Amino acid sequence: MTVTVRRLSRAEIETRIDDLAALRIEVFRAFPYLYDGDAGYERDYLATYAKAPGAVVIGAFDGEALAGAATASPLGEHHDEFAAPFAERGLEVDSFFYFGESVLKAGYRGRGIGVRFFQERERAAKDAGFSKCIFSAVIRPADHPMRPHDHVPLDRFWEKRGYRRLDGLVTRFSWRDVGAPEATEKPMEYWMKDLDPAT
Repeated sequence: MTVTVRRLSRAEIETRIDDLAALRIEVFRAFPYLYDGDAGYERDYLATYAKAPGAVVIGAFDGEALAGAATASPLGEHHDEFAAPFAERGLEVDSFFYFGESVLKAGYRGRGIGVRFFQERERAAKDAGFSKCIFSAVIRPADHPMRPHDHVPLDRFWEKRGYRRLDGLVTRFSWRDVGAPEATEKPMEYWMKDLDPAT
């Protein structure tokens, strides 16, 4: 199995919208997101995102099949919910490059692809003139009833990539959990890294 990781062109993003939507629905259905995805919503979300001038999509391809993807864009071009906590604290929203989803099919994990996703997005941030990268992650209680007994949080993986949690900086975003009758707001924390211009 040979996997190629590369940035998608604008044209490729548009033609891969359905594949990207299916990936998000499949991967985010698992804990901790428990996202009960809707293909129509996903297509609209991704189409809007793809039109952002600074948006970047990194794909992991097994042949022609899309096995995983990671997205990023300037924070000011992402959903308002994610930029709001920065603006409220007087932080310059346009100083941050925001990493969106990083989704990879289960059978391809543990092979360094997630690391490549971070590397490629950081490279895109530098290419666009940014020195600060951030992403958000859902906060779930330790005793959540749908938490698998063998669940391992990604905190250590992120820390190894040089990211640190921004204590006290939280936003809220809504989606419908698996088995839930309607969407509810979820708290999301932020992680950040200052890029080294020499690397």
